[in-house]
Amino acid sequence: MVPLMDKNDEGLRSHSLTIQFAIPDTPAADEIVVALGASIGGRPHHRIGDRYQDLKDLGHDVANPAAV
Repeated sequence: MVPLMDKNDEGLRSHSLTIQFAIPDTPAADEIVVALGASIGGRPHHRIGDRYQDLKDLGHDVANPAAV
């Protein structure tokens, strides 16, 4: 599974997508699988909500959501 998000704003839920695919019989012991995903737009019926407001409601700082 390859997660996708907006390249300029990771908090936009309209661009939260996941690409799921399978590569049979990989990786072997001496192989590495590298998967890249891209999209030309967001979801046609994007997820409702605002990640930034959710963080504020939880009392987290938007600039540091993990509070690290």
